[in-house]
Amino acid sequence: MALADLLHQDAIIPALRANSKKQLLQELAAKASKLTGLPEREIFDVVLQRERLGSTGVGNGIAIPHGKLTSIKSIIGIFARLEVPVDFEALDDQPVDLVFLLLAPEGAGADHLKALSRIARVLRDQDLVAKLRATESASAIYAFLNEEQASNAA
Repeated sequence: MALADLLHQDAIIPALRANSKKQLLQELAAKASKLTGLPEREIFDVVLQRERLGSTGVGNGIAIPHGKLTSIKSIIGIFARLEVPVDFEALDDQPVDLVFLLLAPEGAGADHLKALSRIARVLRDQDLVAKLRATESASAIYAFLNEEQASNAA
């Protein structure tokens, strides 16, 4: 599964401002609502409910919040680079500044897990993470994420 299948250039927020985890999730839900046409509150509630089960802050300043919605047609992703890191109750207690929100249809079981795995694998690349942190350009972020796809596919 390629990130390009999940993430479109208009789903990148290159310099998001948020003061807290909750505000960050609200901003991501608002962006997801614009892209999908689904109610912002529905998206926020699903993501927050998942977050209550345990933080999706995976460490190294990265979080991968996710959730399943009955009304979404396909798996979509939204990537955000925060201007200032926020506490995300991550596994390593480090604040988060790179976030990849993943939303999937209710019945997407295996595909949802494959997408999560792919995102986690891509964001383990320290060189890529450094590039993502060093730019405020949505097109550059998109290119870096897709460049990583091409090099991993080879």
